[in-house]
Parts: sequence; C-alpha cells; structure tokens
Amino acid sequence: MCHPFEYEIIYSSRKTIAVQVTRDGRVLVRSPRNCSAGYIDSFVSKNESWVLKHLALAEERKELDGGPPPSAPPLSAKDRSRYIEIARDVFTRKTEYYARIMGVSFGRISIREQKTRWGSCSSKGNLNFNWRLILAPEEVLDYVVVHELAHRREMNHSKAFYGIVESVLPDYRKARKWLRENGHLLWERV
Repeated sequence: MCHPFEYEIIYSSRKTIAVQVTRDGRVLVRSPRNCSAGYIDSFVSKNESWVLKHLALAEERKELDGGPPPSAPPLSAKDRSRYIEIARDVFTRKTEYYARIMGVSFGRISIREQKTRWGSCSSKGNLNFNWRLILAPEEVLDYVVVHELAHRREMNHSKAFYGIVESVLPDYRKARKWLRENGHLLWERV
C-alpha cells in the first residue's frame, strides 16, 4: 500500500504492534518479530489519519522551536497550555454529545495531566480528563468519555456498568485494549 509518509519498522520481542510519531516527525512502527509486512502495512493504513494528525503537530512544533529538539525536552508551559485548551474543547464537545445520547448530566469538566489516570468522575458528576488523550486515536477518546459518563448511572465497574458502555460503544474493548497497551506512548510523543 502507498502511504503519504514513510515509516520505519522496529522489531522486538514485544507482544503488540504500535505506531509512534517522534518529536522530529519520524513514523516508527514497533512490532513483534512474527508480524508480516502485509499485516504491519494494513495496521499503518488503519492508523493513517492519526499519524497524519501527529505529523502535522510535529511540523507545527518544528516551526515553533525553529527545528527539531536534540532530545525531547520537557514541554514548555506555552505548549502545554495550548494542548490543554485543545483538550478542553475536544472533551467538552464529546461529553455534551455522549451525555445527550446517554441521557445523563454532568458537572464541571477539568483537564489534568495525571500519570496514573486517563479520566475520573466524582459523585457530584464533575469530570476530569487527561489532556494527553488527544494524542490517542479518536475511538480511545470516545471510550474514555463514555466510560466516565457511564459512572453517572453506575459508580462502579460492574457488569451493569460495562453494559451501559457497550450499549453506546459496542466496540469499546478495542479502545480499552489500545489504552492498556499503548497508553504509555502518549507520554513519549510530546
């Protein structure tokens, strides 16, 4: 298949395949040794829009920084606040959309950067989301929003809770799996 970008494959003893866009705009595919070139190529195709979005972000960063950084320095306060604003906008829109579908209400939306949590919902219905999720595929964001809104009906992780999630996102397990396997990459990308 022909892609609008080149990518480098890094084989290792890992169990899952993942795609990464580095700060300097290289596309890396980390793959188990037993994956065929065809499988890797179709995986890249499925994630093409995500890769293009992150290549654009890398390009934008180069313009801001005046070139690629020697080795990923900590995010500047200005960049971080820009990402937080983007995340606030994205999560507000998604939360309003899914809350309507699910027939639930919510309180405040806060955008945080927590190493250990992607989202949370308080008993008052206030929602927290980790801004780094905007670096994940779209369906992962949808899953985290629906997951937190489902807590407005079930403040637990019971069968009934996952029944609510599944009624809105029948494919939610894929997004949950992606987050478990690739979530750590969201800390390396920016």
